[in-house]
Amino acid sequence: MAALQVAGGPVCGAREPPPGPGSGFRRLSARLASLRPADSSSARTEIHLLFDQLISENYSEGGGGVTDVSALLVQACRLVHLNQEHLVSKVSQLIHHLLNRLQVIVDEQNLDFLLAYTISAFQQCSSWTHMEILQALSALVYYNGPKCQKYLPDLLGETGILVKLSDPSQSDPDLSRAAVHCMANICLSVPGQPYLDEPYRNVCFQTFLTILESSKVSGMDDITFCMLLQNALKGLQSLLNGGKMKLTQTEQLGSLLAVLKKYMFHGLPGLNIEMPAVLYPAPLPQYDGRSPIRQEPMEMNPSKPIASKRKKAKSKQKKGHREEELKEPNGELGAGAASALGKLTLHEGSALGCAYLSTLSGAPEGSSPAARDRASSYLSSPPWKRISSSESDYSDAEGGLQNKMRSYQAKVRQGALACFLSTIKSIEKKVLYGYWSAFVPDTPGIGSPQSVSLMTISLKDPSPKTRACALQVLSAILDGSKQFLSVAEDTSDHRRAFTPFSVAIASSVCELHRCLLLALVAESSSQTLTQIIKCLANLVSNAPYNRLKPNLLTKVWNQIKPYIRHKDVNVRVSSLTLLGAIVSAQAPLPEVQLLLQQPCSSGLSSSSGSTMLWLSPSDWRRDASYAETLEESTDSLAGSSGEPCWLIRLCISTVVLPREDPCSDSDTSCTIGNIYEPSPVRLEALQNDRQILCITLLLGLNHSKNPLVKAAAVRALGVYVLFSCLRQDVMFVADTANAILMSLHDKSPNVRAKAAWSLGNLTDTLIVNMEMLGQSFQEEFSSLLLLKMLRSATEASKDKDKVKSNAVRALGNLLHFLQPYHVIKPRFTETIEESIQALISTVLSEATMKVRWNACYALGNVFKNSALPLGTAPWTAQAYGALTSVVKFCKNFKVRIKSATALSIPDKREQYGSVEQYAQIWNALVTALQKSEDTTDFLEFKYCASLRAQICQALIHLLNLASGSDLRCIQETVEQSGDMVRLYILQYLKSGVEGDDTGSPQSPQERDKMLSEALGHIKGVQEPSGDTAKKVIVAYLEGILTMYTSETESCVSLL
Repeated sequence: MAALQVAGGPVCGAREPPPGPGSGFRRLSARLASLRPADSSSARTEIHLLFDQLISENYSEGGGGVTDVSALLVQACRLVHLNQEHLVSKVSQLIHHLLNRLQVIVDEQNLDFLLAYTISAFQQCSSWTHMEILQALSALVYYNGPKCQKYLPDLLGETGILVKLSDPSQSDPDLSRAAVHCMANICLSVPGQPYLDEPYRNVCFQTFLTILESSKVSGMDDITFCMLLQNALKGLQSLLNGGKMKLTQTEQLGSLLAVLKKYMFHGLPGLNIEMPAVLYPAPLPQYDGRSPIRQEPMEMNPSKPIASKRKKAKSKQKKGHREEELKEPNGELGAGAASALGKLTLHEGSALGCAYLSTLSGAPEGSSPAARDRASSYLSSPPWKRISSSESDYSDAEGGLQNKMRSYQAKVRQGALACFLSTIKSIEKKVLYGYWSAFVPDTPGIGSPQSVSLMTISLKDPSPKTRACALQVLSAILDGSKQFLSVAEDTSDHRRAFTPFSVAIASSVCELHRCLLLALVAESSSQTLTQIIKCLANLVSNAPYNRLKPNLLTKVWNQIKPYIRHKDVNVRVSSLTLLGAIVSAQAPLPEVQLLLQQPCSSGLSSSSGSTMLWLSPSDWRRDASYAETLEESTDSLAGSSGEPCWLIRLCISTVVLPREDPCSDSDTSCTIGNIYEPSPVRLEALQNDRQILCITLLLGLNHSKNPLVKAAAVRALGVYVLFSCLRQDVMFVADTANAILMSLHDKSPNVRAKAAWSLGNLTDTLIVNMEMLGQSFQEEFSSLLLLKMLRSATEASKDKDKVKSNAVRALGNLLHFLQPYHVIKPRFTETIEESIQALISTVLSEATMKVRWNACYALGNVFKNSALPLGTAPWTAQAYGALTSVVKFCKNFKVRIKSATALSIPDKREQYGSVEQYAQIWNALVTALQKSEDTTDFLEFKYCASLRAQICQALIHLLNLASGSDLRCIQETVEQSGDMVRLYILQYLKSGVEGDDTGSPQSPQERDKMLSEALGHIKGVQEPSGDTAKKVIVAYLEGILTMYTSETESCVSLL
């Protein structure tokens, strides 16, 4: 069977077809194929020479193609008996060389033979051949782990080859490293294909973890040890990326995080930390032993001239902190600084910090151009680049070895960070944030060193790639941290015997700002610079600035502005993203308002003479009236020339002006996202012509061929349509609707997702206008456009979940918006039926819970429209059937709550349909009440009380609409489940529905009144003659009210 060759690199498991090796390879292959197994000396010599020629063949030259490499390897193995150890070693080299050099995937049949051969060879041949055999085995199992099931017991069983060789006590370090590399290759997986069975995954995971927890054995050189660590880290990363490893045990996760933190600092100059065996969730940093900070300069740069200058600088410390920092020529800053965190501060009121930061946009006022050049050169040149070759204490040979060692150590640190990133993606955020203090910096106490963290790497690591990896990990931690960081509070002095958790988190957030700004001004690599700015944007998006001390955003704002004109497009894009995050930060913040009202020159030029607006901390503590007065005064300052905010001008110029410098469409898309997000500077604040310009730009950019630009434009339209100054304009709403519908049919999933979100916002606006403006707006809105929106939303409800969740929301709003004259039109009838069927199928689908929640919410909106034939239409039974099924059986309690809410919306008995339909709904709610505590997911348990309360409200609502024919099913419930229902209704009367947004009674008096009205309604119902159901139900309800009244009175008397 011929070997399969596919395109792609080894990273994703597919391998590119080999470059044609020419006629030499074909000739050698033909000779090998013609040979037969023989044990003569001449035959062994010929085979040996053939193997050498195949290995030495130049495969980079053009020529013919390799047609069947796997068959060639099988033939080579058949020619070599296992007792011919020299040839076994040579054929193992051939397997390893050809598979790696030619990037060929071996088919399953030949893979089976080759695996059996290599495993048998390892078991039978002498130990001196084992290294080559392991290399061959490693090449064979690469991305083939699931295909090796038959041989996994021999490799990964209790006495398996790889398990024994990877033991830390293994005497041969090279064999141990090769075995771990082979095990890591087995763990590689291709998405969509079978994965290793759980027992083998656990064996590999524990093996990798044990290796990382063990210290270097005697006899192993440093480079081999680094390679062993790299292989173990790659294996762990592969297991985590496969999505099958569940790190649910605290000890297991803590052990993994401990070794990852240890090795993300491996070989970092100036640091030698000792980590505990296990990290536990803790609010404060856990102990990590390390060498004194004063040793760092000697360890980092063993250069005598620098050391002498440092001693000289230390003797002058009494002359002032500012003078020391500005005059010390070899002081280490930013990414290369061994003591940057301790020396440079950006704390409020720090003269050094202000002078240091001013070098970014120009030297301090009054300095000469030469001084500015020196400052710029100093900042852009890290210390490891400022040492000349004549200053080195190493010879050329020693220097080469040192460089090689540093390279391997950097790869270990990068591997640990990559594995940590995979760990973050495989655990829940609430679990991750328990380890926040172990990886995120905190302000050091007086006299104590700063704990090592991800920012230590970002500031001190000499490798730009490693610094970028650390920042990427930090961004992943910050992403989605808004709820966790919301507890931070640092707006007043805390002089207590202990530090509250809220203050500790606030301190950590402030320290993150300080360290990231230090990294920003010291970084020279564009790739790492982009990661710093992205990390700042994530921090700004999630930090609660209204609970923190002011000026944090001002410092970020002032430092990021020069990067808007950076030569690297990715830096420009990330800078605009950061500005967008700032203007969207928990609006309205007075600090952000002042920043936006700065003169245009301060944002569009790098001149150091531009006006900067600063407030003292006491000013930020004034009341709202002071903020308004201050805003008016700054408005007159910034708006006296009639110019809009400089950021708006910048964004408009980026979008519409000809490109004079190399820009990309990413600039445009990011600009759109920044300027058109909700911010303290609302659209209403712009002059009329500027409003028209912004709207025109968005509508035009919605036709862009670039999907990033189009997605940003359609999302911005979804924001604009919510503005009160625009949403009542029928023409604008219609233009926006047409633009959104066009994007809803785009081939890009991202564009469709943004368009669906905007469509949901637009339909929310339709409902608001209907409630505020009445029928006049509905009549003015185009019926043809409404029909088009219904059809497009129905089609979008069949799309991916990201599109579907907002499409069903829009459908519910549109069906709610319809008027009687719409419903009776023949062209609407079929579309309405299709739309409701789409909602029903979505409720019953296996989509994400967010989608199903939105579908239940949409059906509730449908039930609010009295113009629709609810109760008589054929789809009535299907809609109620879908909701009753969900309320009884859905695993997600939020979806159950929303379905119960929808069932309680119809306000007329005829809307519930027949007696049988009413009974079905009633019985389903009673069943759901009985099952309201049946859950295996602890996270759902907290919603049990809300679910029971919502079901009780729905039952009382049904009682208030019941007819005489409905009383029989209610009586059955009273007789069979009366005690259970009574208990939960009493709880509902006392506590209500927490966080309910359906307009249900919120006070105990209102809920009591609701039940009393239901009792009064039942008393007035005409029951069939001879039926006792009414009497039973009345007595039951009166009993509940009596019990509730007596319990309430007893509670009052106790008070």
